[in-house]
Amino acid sequence: MRDTAADTRVVYTDCTLCYHSCGCKVTVENGRAVAVEGLESHPLNRGRLCPRGEAALENVYHPDRILNPLKKVEGGFREISWEQALDEIAARLDRLRREFGPQVLGMFSGSIGVENLEMAGLAQRFKAAFGSPNFFSVESVCYRMRIRARQITFGKYPTEELDSKLYILWGHNPDASDFPLKLAIERNLARGAKLVVIDPRRIPLADRADLYLRIRPGSDAAMALAMIHEIVASELYDRRFVEAFAIGFDRLVEHVRPFTPEWAEELTWVPAERIRELARWMARTKGASIYQGTCTQDQTAAGVQASRAFSVLQVITGNINVPGGWVISPRPRFGNVGLGVSGDPLGSDEYPLFVDLWGRKSPYGVVTKVPEAVPERLKAFYVVGGNPLVSMPDSNAFREAFRRLDLLVVHDLFLTETAREAHYVLPACSHLEKWGVAYTYNVCHCLPYMMLRKRCIEPLGESRSEWWVFTQLARRLGLEEHFPWRTEEEFVRFELETTGLTFDELLHEKPEGAFYGEKRYEMPPSLPTPSGKIEIYSEAMACAGAAPLPVYLEPERSPLGAPPELRQRYPLILTTGHRNYYYTHSQFRGIRRLVQHSPEPYAEIGPETAALQGLRDGDLAEIETDRGRVRMRVRVDPRVAEGVVFVPHGWEGDRNANRLTDARCREPIFGYPQMKALLCAVRRVGC
Repeated sequence: MRDTAADTRVVYTDCTLCYHSCGCKVTVENGRAVAVEGLESHPLNRGRLCPRGEAALENVYHPDRILNPLKKVEGGFREISWEQALDEIAARLDRLRREFGPQVLGMFSGSIGVENLEMAGLAQRFKAAFGSPNFFSVESVCYRMRIRARQITFGKYPTEELDSKLYILWGHNPDASDFPLKLAIERNLARGAKLVVIDPRRIPLADRADLYLRIRPGSDAAMALAMIHEIVASELYDRRFVEAFAIGFDRLVEHVRPFTPEWAEELTWVPAERIRELARWMARTKGASIYQGTCTQDQTAAGVQASRAFSVLQVITGNINVPGGWVISPRPRFGNVGLGVSGDPLGSDEYPLFVDLWGRKSPYGVVTKVPEAVPERLKAFYVVGGNPLVSMPDSNAFREAFRRLDLLVVHDLFLTETAREAHYVLPACSHLEKWGVAYTYNVCHCLPYMMLRKRCIEPLGESRSEWWVFTQLARRLGLEEHFPWRTEEEFVRFELETTGLTFDELLHEKPEGAFYGEKRYEMPPSLPTPSGKIEIYSEAMACAGAAPLPVYLEPERSPLGAPPELRQRYPLILTTGHRNYYYTHSQFRGIRRLVQHSPEPYAEIGPETAALQGLRDGDLAEIETDRGRVRMRVRVDPRVAEGVVFVPHGWEGDRNANRLTDARCREPIFGYPQMKALLCAVRRVGC
């Protein structure tokens, strides 16, 4: 819509400030965005925005934005031209390629290609065109574990719907991390839906829950196995569904006999009777769904096994492809941006299932192996839209590794902690300054919906999109044939041409977005697994040397799993990374209206734990592990499980939680860091 007299227009686009990509309306006056509101017609957020979305323009027009290319000179930065920056970066990359081979380049994307398809797709294309297999992203610590575990079981990725009859929030706090789900739960509780919360913290939603279970961090797989035991032993499983669509149930019956609720109680802190109660409740509800926390189970020793156990629970209760359960929703078919490349990414030898499943290869390397790979295997690193020195485990090890690189390039909006270590920093466009496709709704909330992300305003200063930068670098490196699109719009047209929705259709006829497919609840005649059925027993896991049926693995560094000397020095359980409603990881921490709500991080502990450590609410404390130390104030809260310390992530400097974590403490199947169940000590500063 456009008011020509005042040169005012309203653009329908998506938010992109987190993976939800809510629909929004951007008002533009004389080329400047002046307002952002929720888009009422959007099926995800229905006209509402979270505080980050409401503050989007403060981020776009922030005075600290990088608006010119920067080069590190004598320990500081000076502005240079794009021509100089691109020429020098290309020359260094070309020299390294000639001297050591193209595989010495590592590419890191802050997006997995869901909320920012173009960022991840183009980064993957560039590294492949260059000749390197080494692509890293948040996929190595977040979300991909559950996707892969469900693919191993179903061949596809069934997704939790927004609407359910029984919400089992398992380490998931929608108030802080899942705005659309929060809205849906509010609607459906009023209609009679039931709610269960499983969490070491009594989150606010637990006060409205029908059942709250306080669980020990890292023990989720044990409780899931006990629930499976109860359902099988009591013959509450959906016999018709299991016999028609699954294989391996007969092996499961014998496998779970030892995993009684009493066995799980000792490991999880959850009373056996409550485990039985939840198991029976889930078995008797059609339309029940487990909602995993974004990384809650992934970042533990039993991460893959927990996700597999959750899959089995959904299967044996018949809660697959039913309204309110896990549903296999149609995926859009985009134009193929990927390129083949010889060689396997870093970590594929130790963690083959992360890369290769039934010959279907993914491009992701195992990011926890990066620090030890520099400089022998990796000598150059390109970071686009990410801040790995804050978001990845073991920040101290990553920082030391980055300082050994021959070349570190960062393409971002702000001078992040990672950018400050770079040789070159390139100014990036915000989501309002570039074209793209928004389709995250399907992956995260089971909505086969799509929007065109419109360029609402011209790029500020000298900021440039990922398409522009990679195209320019490719030309300088003799790779221009792999980047044939003359404009960014032409590239997005290419992405959309096989989806059934065209660029022009989404720009002019359906600017608010459209459903590109129909979700069906019946089970397909065959699934893309080797057997064509749901594989409760996984030959793929067995061939990779992993347990083919879900098992429990105790965290390496826990009160039960760590060596005695480590337990004595670090007597408390550390869990990091719980979400903050006002920030997305390390982003938006300079936005005034958000900082007013959350000005500093707090380590959360229970009152008995605080008393034993000589701490009072508000004290400045030092939290220590065998990898490092951080300082932040403590919040003493009876909602927190005793013996557990919650440390938030995303803060920089000596408040960076990943100074405490260890890239070498890995989940054994996918190589994920065990960031949710470590050991620590806490002491008041000055003692």
